Amino acid sequence: MNMKISRIFWLYAIIGMAAVVIFPSQAVARKKVAYLFTYFTGNSPEQEQICYAISHDGYNYTPLNDGKPIISSDTISLKKGVRDPHILRGEDGYFYMVVTDMRSSQGWSSNRGMVLLRSKDMVKWEHHTVHFPEKYAGTMFANVVRVWAPQTIYDKSAKKYMVYFSILTNDDSCPYDKVYWAYANKDFSDLEGEPRLLFDFKNAAIDTDIVEDEEGTYHIFFKTEGDRKKGIRQYLAKDLHRPAEWELLPDNCEDTQKAVEGGGVFRLIGGDWVLMYDCYMNGHYQFCTSPDLRKFTFKQDTQTQGAFTPRHGTVIPITKKELKRLQKAFPNQEKD
Repeated sequence: MNMKISRIFWLYAIIGMAAVVIFPSQAVARKKVAYLFTYFTGNSPEQEQICYAISHDGYNYTPLNDGKPIISSDTISLKKGVRDPHILRGEDGYFYMVVTDMRSSQGWSSNRGMVLLRSKDMVKWEHHTVHFPEKYAGTMFANVVRVWAPQTIYDKSAKKYMVYFSILTNDDSCPYDKVYWAYANKDFSDLEGEPRLLFDFKNAAIDTDIVEDEEGTYHIFFKTEGDRKKGIRQYLAKDLHRPAEWELLPDNCEDTQKAVEGGGVFRLIGGDWVLMYDCYMNGHYQFCTSPDLRKFTFKQDTQTQGAFTPRHGTVIPITKKELKRLQKAFPNQEKD
């Protein structure tokens, strides 16, 4: 009996020592050291492309690939142009990106769907298009004239990726932009079933971004222009599918009550939350910070100039290994 106990003791001791050796290195490998900004750059066809930029502080960014696209819209979209890229680090080792399938030179009510992308390394992306008139023939969703700014969040209760977006139709079913959602299928190549209403603000609502805090509360940011208070508004929710129970917060950052769009929220590495948005009339991106996502204060304006002219995009923290991989895949060749 003593021999068995001794063997068990040494077995656990060996396992413990192995954990001490293995887990710290894994933790270091997973530690975030920088930020990746995915964005497009303008309204011409050559600018409606996905671009990358890197930051070490979350506020000041250097484009990769000399500011050129990291993937050609011609190869992934029906309209040969994409806008509003949203990137998400998945729960399963994949990265997910969704973009508006649109060419604005054909009009602001000319897009009919989105592109879903999935990647293991953020370098090579699988892609699939969702064309609403074809997929939803015979329903109200066949009448869309725009499907704007899709984004993705992982629904822990359903164990699925939830894609949400605003739509407008050319009939009375959706006469102003409302926010809808649908689950993506298992391989992120299509949407499951018909979209369902996420919320109706009773005025146009676009550019929605949803994040969950440590207490399990969802913070739903969106832009409105039809409301008496233009700019970025915010709901609090315990359940994303019970909008009647959501709380609409008062203005949480007075700077957003002007010509802004493309609000995106991310957390600083080991620090506060950041709300950023495109001040498209003023030539800069603006950043505000908050410790709790409820009240934001101005941090800085980051000028958009030279090779760095971002429009509506999103940011995620990345590891040292991921940073090096992206810098190797999309190096800057031009010298300052």
